[in-house]
Amino acid sequence: MKTVYVAMSADLIHPGHINILHSARELGEVTIGLLTDAAIASYKRLPHMSYEQREAVVGALEGVTKVVPQDTLDYVPNLRLLRPDYVVHGTDWREGVQQKTRARVIETLAEWGGELVEPEYTEGISSTKLNLAEREIGTTPQVRLRRFRRMLDARPTVRVIEAHNGLTGLIAEHAVVEVDGQRREFDAMWISSLTDSTAKGRPDIEYVDITSRASTIESILEVTTKPLILDGDTGGIVEHFVLHVRTLERLGVSAVIIEDKVGLKKNSLFGTDVDQVQDDPQRFAEKIHAGKTAQITSDFTVIARIESMILGKGVDDALERAVRYIEAGADAVMPHFKDADPTELFEFAKRYAAMDLPVPLVAVPSAYPQVTETELREHGFQVVIYANHLLRAAYPAMVATAESILANERALEASGRLMSIKEILTLIPGGS
Repeated sequence: MKTVYVAMSADLIHPGHINILHSARELGEVTIGLLTDAAIASYKRLPHMSYEQREAVVGALEGVTKVVPQDTLDYVPNLRLLRPDYVVHGTDWREGVQQKTRARVIETLAEWGGELVEPEYTEGISSTKLNLAEREIGTTPQVRLRRFRRMLDARPTVRVIEAHNGLTGLIAEHAVVEVDGQRREFDAMWISSLTDSTAKGRPDIEYVDITSRASTIESILEVTTKPLILDGDTGGIVEHFVLHVRTLERLGVSAVIIEDKVGLKKNSLFGTDVDQVQDDPQRFAEKIHAGKTAQITSDFTVIARIESMILGKGVDDALERAVRYIEAGADAVMPHFKDADPTELFEFAKRYAAMDLPVPLVAVPSAYPQVTETELREHGFQVVIYANHLLRAAYPAMVATAESILANERALEASGRLMSIKEILTLIPGGS
């Protein structure tokens, strides 16, 4: 029989997929090139179902002979391996960002006389719209919890932004831009102790306890579907950290970052300008181990934040601590850094890579905002957290509006900076 190749993501099977498969079955034996999580994540949001789940669904469809992974958006590696007689794809890729992919398929098939067959695109069906509809329904703690781990497996860079209430959670959930034909959005959210405390009018000294922070967490989780990472400060004493881990897991939080300091919490960006005491590395390792032992699922992530370079102890001390914390069970390492010049941080990353340590690096570029995600990725950082930017953007705008009203004894002069009443009334679905 003739052989047919069909590539698909298959996160949500819809009539368009069935129509394509019907056309493919009429031509011969059908092999599905199922895009891996990494292939899909390279151009859009991570699929809801894992590769294994999607493989089980697609393999059960009528007329599918075989399912093979397609590791990239480019069909060529699989085509040259399988040399199918036909490739079947809807007409929707004749325009837009997939034009180049289509051209490469045609060129490659010509090497052995293969043919591209393009059934008419099924109108009224959009995977993107179906995904948006699913997001409206929401998610479960277990699905959300697992999602961060899947992102670490699939994405070269996991992009995270701070949220400190439900509204900023919605911004993190829905903010998207298109650059060179590709969508960019945030992959996860970060609840900073600094912004959570500041939004509550409290100092960032661990005064806001886990009960209050859980209220913030719940207000964000209720209106979003993306993974959430919590700034856990020092994690508290070991016995408390164990309980915190179980609470966070139950809520559906994907990860917690704890810093290796003791005593009254002072924000690390003060550096040595204030008294800050780094924890004994063995004692901090025991806290990590206790937290990892306490977690119920294998999906929850504990990230060790290392303060050595902040406190002037250098790269050697930071690397020694990284090794010890990883041995204790840390799932990722965040070397904290407060200087605008990232030379020392990049030296840490270079030596870390040379040691071939098994967990990813996390960067929080608050103090070195000129460094791009590409540069961080090239230096070995996989997770990039924009840790306080939404609150820092909101406060100056609100102060300027308040001062304008005071100065002019009316709101007209501030109006140009404001969203309309209609926009604010319709911002949250269900309010009208």
